[in-house]
Amino acid sequence: MSWSARDMMWSEALTILARSDRVRQDVFSPTADGWEPAIDVLETELGLLAIVALPGVRREDMQLAIVDGALLVRGVRRWPTLPGPARVHRVELPHGRFEPQVRLPPGTFQLGGTDHVDGCLNVTLRRLA
Repeated sequence: MSWSARDMMWSEALTILARSDRVRQDVFSPTADGWEPAIDVLETELGLLAIVALPGVRREDMQLAIVDGALLVRGVRRWPTLPGPARVHRVELPHGRFEPQVRLPPGTFQLGGTDHVDGCLNVTLRRLA
C-alpha cells in the first residue's frame, strides 16, 4: 500500500493538531482543585520576576503571597457576563479557581510590584538575603 500525497497531508495535519493540543494543555493544566496557569520565573541581579499566564483574570480576582519559600498565586477566572443565553461552540480557556505554588530559589524574597500586561501577571520579588 503506498502513501498518497493526500494521506501524507492528513498525517501532517493530525501531527500539527496533536502538537497544538499538547501546547494548550501545557499552558493551562487542569488540576483536581481547578486549573494551573503556566508560570515562568526569571532571576535578575535584584531578585526574581515571575510571569503568570492569566488571560481574562481581573486583578481583583487574584491574590499573591510568599508561603514557606514558594510563591502562591490564588484566584479565579470567571465566565464572561453575557447579555442573554448563549450557545457554546468551543471552550478551551480554563475557568474557575487556581492556586499554583512555585518553589523559589534559595534566599529570602519580598513581594514587590505587580503589572498586568498582555494577559500575564508580572510579579517582582525583591531579594532580601
